[in-house]
Amino acid sequence: MAAYRHLGLDDRIQIQVLTKRGISDAEIARELKVHRSTVWRERRRNKVEGKYYYHLAQACAEKRQRERGRRPSKMTPAMVVFIEEKLQLGWSPEQIGGWLKHRQTALVPVSYERIYWHVWRNKIDGGSLYRHLRRGGRRYRRFGARFDFTRKKAPVSGRVDIGQRPAIVEEKSRVGDWELDTIVGSQRKGALVSMVERGSKLLRLALVAESKSDVVANVIEARLSKDIDKVLTLTMDNGAEFARHKLFGAALDADTFFARPYHAWERGLNEHTNGLVRQYFPKSTDFSMISEDSVLRVETLLNNRPRAVLAFSIPPGKATLFGVVIAC
Repeated sequence: MAAYRHLGLDDRIQIQVLTKRGISDAEIARELKVHRSTVWRERRRNKVEGKYYYHLAQACAEKRQRERGRRPSKMTPAMVVFIEEKLQLGWSPEQIGGWLKHRQTALVPVSYERIYWHVWRNKIDGGSLYRHLRRGGRRYRRFGARFDFTRKKAPVSGRVDIGQRPAIVEEKSRVGDWELDTIVGSQRKGALVSMVERGSKLLRLALVAESKSDVVANVIEARLSKDIDKVLTLTMDNGAEFARHKLFGAALDADTFFARPYHAWERGLNEHTNGLVRQYFPKSTDFSMISEDSVLRVETLLNNRPRAVLAFSIPPGKATLFGVVIAC
């Protein structure tokens, strides 16, 4: 189907010439590369005494345009500056649009589709805004059938299945239920331990030189001990790096649980958050070459992003429990 566009003077001249030749609306539309309804509507409302004259049709169109007037564009210079600043901070178009919709600001809210349009128009013009999108504008890659789901991992000793986790954890009605995972660097050089709280969506990141169980246990205890009174449960995958779950679970006075193998959606928040982290540290990142300060910066940026699930904010009641300052 041809894209919709406004007809101009040259189009109307062609319509008049082709109409006199007895050409149908559909054929004229193909010639002009517009939908046939555009031609039909143009001829119907701009005829004079049953005939179509391009100069009269153009005059009628210009008169309607003057009478109707154009609505002022929402993409004002101030809006463009705001959008581009937030994109550079790692906000997605959905987060920018949602934040504007839920805040009383001098800027008129725009849809996330309009923001994407601005990003792609910028790319066509040679700009680089698209590089700030979560996946750099790349499409999702479907999970290949080559993956062997029959592979067995060595079981973690003393694991407690997620099915035995208290039902209240699913409600996300309290603060203290954490999901844990590791993000491995390129060629397995270094790793990040990601810890995200289910209720507040607060993220903690820790850089480790290697994802060995003793190293991972130490950093989990170190990062979460500051919030020990707000650590009730810890849910993780079945990786060997969490083999010492009893050790850091006891240190934090928290119950530990494990998702079922290949059931990543049981830790959906953690997987989603890892995707956000990958925006800053793609899979090609060698974690042995980055600093703890850069990891802390990413943690701070993500903790200050508006979240759709939290009405594009973080509830102050939950955020202040961790001493987090939200600067939206």
